[in-house]
Amino acid sequence: MEVVGLNKKNILKISEAKKDNDFFKNYRLDSFFKFQKLDMPSFGPKVDIDFDKIIYYKNSLVDNNIANDWNNVLKPIVNELDSVGVLESEAHMGGIGVQYESEVIYHNMLKEIEDKHVIFTSIENAMKEYPDLVKKYFGTIVSNNENKFAALNGAVFSGGSFIYIPPNTHLDRPLESYFRINSRNMGQFERTLIIVDHDSSLHYIEGCTAPTYSDSSLHAAVVEIYVGENSKCRYSTIQNWAPNVYNLVTKRAFVEENGSMEWIDGNIGSKVTMKYPCCVLKGDNSNGTCITISVASKGQEQDSGARMIHLGNNTHSKIISKSISRGSGNATYRGKVYIDKNSNNSESMVKCDTLILDDISKSDTIPVNSCYNVTSSIEHEATVSKISDENLFYLESRGITEEKATELIVLGFLDEFRKELPMEYAVELNQLIKRNL
Repeated sequence: MEVVGLNKKNILKISEAKKDNDFFKNYRLDSFFKFQKLDMPSFGPKVDIDFDKIIYYKNSLVDNNIANDWNNVLKPIVNELDSVGVLESEAHMGGIGVQYESEVIYHNMLKEIEDKHVIFTSIENAMKEYPDLVKKYFGTIVSNNENKFAALNGAVFSGGSFIYIPPNTHLDRPLESYFRINSRNMGQFERTLIIVDHDSSLHYIEGCTAPTYSDSSLHAAVVEIYVGENSKCRYSTIQNWAPNVYNLVTKRAFVEENGSMEWIDGNIGSKVTMKYPCCVLKGDNSNGTCITISVASKGQEQDSGARMIHLGNNTHSKIISKSISRGSGNATYRGKVYIDKNSNNSESMVKCDTLILDDISKSDTIPVNSCYNVTSSIEHEATVSKISDENLFYLESRGITEEKATELIVLGFLDEFRKELPMEYAVELNQLIKRNL
């Protein structure tokens, strides 16, 4: 089944294919109505999409069943996923879900994780098996009138992950989801909902890739995360979309008292990326961290950053942004820090560092910092630099080629990001950076 074009009839086709109940069918229709009313973003890169040409749904499931054994997945798909390292990474995870085009095609979790009563499944399964839990949070952290692409996701969402970590539960291994677009003009609109109940912790890892076509593809995901009291969630992602993909994502976490949310966000691929992970620090003594890298090569615009909204007392946030521009690429930090008038004794620190590798590339820093409380403070610093001739000369005098010397300097520049990743992902990041220099 393939659904092309955006209209009410096609949204109802997707809803029927998903066997939605009335709640989710009506949510899709309401989102489509809001999508029609909302304007395209008034800031950032130009987004030129013909919504009538996008494939909004494509099913690659065998017998409409999600497999937990790779032998039950189509062999060409297995070979393709194996070539990008998905099967190998599974050995390091507590559980993994794989989405191919519009559907989650593979899902598996270690028994020791299941024994802790952790729920890790596709969003569609969760809607059917845990409807009250899903409806309690779905669309409450990211509204379907948030922006045009959040509304689009609400209308046509398909696939994505649902995770529930029960109270007093800590996982020793990360959970992972992997998303693959493999068709021309394909749109992928996964919906991820994560709930970390009180006194618990989770590390969730996400990976994304697509092959290169002349036609543009669209990735418009929504991620909602609820972090309970005294809990911690870390969300690590490295996207390496092909340079024909528009990557337009809305991510937000809601953090309760003494909770902690960490976004570790890498953007290497895509034609255009617009992504600003957000923490709403509602509870007292809650904290949020966002560490990002963006690598913009020829023809790429990476418009990324973070948003920290301080509402509780004694809240703390930190944003660290690392950007690299080369080959006429444009890497922009766009961020917002807001400290409410009732958020006493709160602090935020923003640090933006940019490395420009040639004379034809560009980087901008566009912060909006607002502090409405005299007991609170925001610090912001930004640096822009190039690779100096002195550094290159020093390394070359030690017998290192110019190409290798440049590589070493860039990897050193990104060290603050790399050290936050699991070892196998840090190695993958190194390889991706080397291929993009």
